[in-house]
Amino acid sequence: MRVALDGGAGVPLRRQIAGQLRAAILERRLPPGARLPSSRRMAAELNCARGTVLAAIDDLIAEGYVVARPGSGVAAAANLPDEMLAPPRAGAAAGAAGAPPPALPARTTALLAAARDVASGPAAPVAFPLGQPDREAFPFPLWAKLLEREWRRPGWQVAGAPHPFGHAGLRAAIAAYLGAARGFACEAAEVVVTSGVQQAVTLFARAVLEPGARAWIEEPGYPGVAAALEAAEAVPAPVPIDAAGFSAEAALAAAPDARLAVVAPSHHFPLGTVMSLPRRLALLAWAERAGGWIVEDDFDGEYRYAGRPLAPLRALDRSGRVAYLGSFSKLLFPTLRLSFMVLPPPLAAPMERVMAALSAPAALLGQGALARFIADGHFAAHLRRTRVLYAARQEAVVAAAARHLRGMLAVPPDVGGMHLVARPDAGVRLDDRAATAAAGAACVRVARLSVCYRGEAAAHGLLLGYAGTPDADIEPAIRRLADALAVRHAAPARPRD
Repeated sequence: MRVALDGGAGVPLRRQIAGQLRAAILERRLPPGARLPSSRRMAAELNCARGTVLAAIDDLIAEGYVVARPGSGVAAAANLPDEMLAPPRAGAAAGAAGAPPPALPARTTALLAAARDVASGPAAPVAFPLGQPDREAFPFPLWAKLLEREWRRPGWQVAGAPHPFGHAGLRAAIAAYLGAARGFACEAAEVVVTSGVQQAVTLFARAVLEPGARAWIEEPGYPGVAAALEAAEAVPAPVPIDAAGFSAEAALAAAPDARLAVVAPSHHFPLGTVMSLPRRLALLAWAERAGGWIVEDDFDGEYRYAGRPLAPLRALDRSGRVAYLGSFSKLLFPTLRLSFMVLPPPLAAPMERVMAALSAPAALLGQGALARFIADGHFAAHLRRTRVLYAARQEAVVAAAARHLRGMLAVPPDVGGMHLVARPDAGVRLDDRAATAAAGAACVRVARLSVCYRGEAAAHGLLLGYAGTPDADIEPAIRRLADALAVRHAAPARPRD
């Protein structure tokens, strides 16, 4: 019943009890005919005299809100007029249909507009969601055993007093893995386990920037980066990228006072561009010369299907100016909600002291299991299997698009990643908001390219996440997408080869 008494409110306890019970009855939290607890129990739970409770109940009986039943206590009245009662919870939305909508701030309105971009069809779409790995590839039975082993008898450092940077075993496993797989050495003391890339960007920006400072971001780029910087009271400064990726020269021309750059050099989101080696060295030289900082987002660098990847910025960093970010949620399964940040060595000790004041640590539930998953070689084996799987799926999407989207969208292959960019063919005008809605109505989930731009000169296109799309669904989904777009754009009939 949510009755709470306030001895310092200046209102007699008898009236507080009666008023809150009356509200519970009118709001149907106490349904008609529901029995009240005994006066002794209520007095014990409210820590007041039983006589006070009895007096409040007597008031309600006199007003007709409750009735006394011989031998069965006191119950909410069952004959109150309907107009006195609030509508039942199930019909609350319908009861408020005539009320004006609540006034929401502009940023909330923008979030709602972005959420509407993903239209739902008659069934849950399985193609082509972004950031979704294959739902069948992950070894969940093995994961369950690792979780059970970790939590059978957890130490107090895990169950009750965790380190602000996360599970010690996981941090050590990440450091060892990065040395072997990504080619740079780091210490476990520099690794911070986070709940996502956005949390990591916010933490780092709050640690190295003054409020109101500007930070370079890629244009286009992952919208969450700008949101994370704004949460840290920083000002995002978009820098257009070209075929060679992010340019420090262009960034200095756009915002010469910036002291932080957030970039994805190994595989840019959403375009897939790889930053050239001269550009990488130029950005590192700027950071060393200007005392700036670099956040390197390597969100899907593990998936490269052609050629050898360039060394991460962190591997080339000589002056300790690069924070390296990675994500397990995109590689394993989304609800894991675990990512990591490797801090520049000079910041490891200060960040440990201030971490508690900046943010809550990531949940430890799966960190111990993930540490064992990495240390025992299961993580590397999972990446090898899914790398082959995703490369084949990308080929299937490109081939199906060539057959069914000809004359509307071009879907070129990418050297890596987990999604492809579909751009309108020459002479085709595409409104990607309308195209996304049409695809959703056909039970195909795609994302808009234009939302990745902050400026007005936004390119339109569709982002197709293929990693989590089952093989058997690729061809039918591309065909449904083509049919939806053909109806909207009145495109000529396509061959069904």
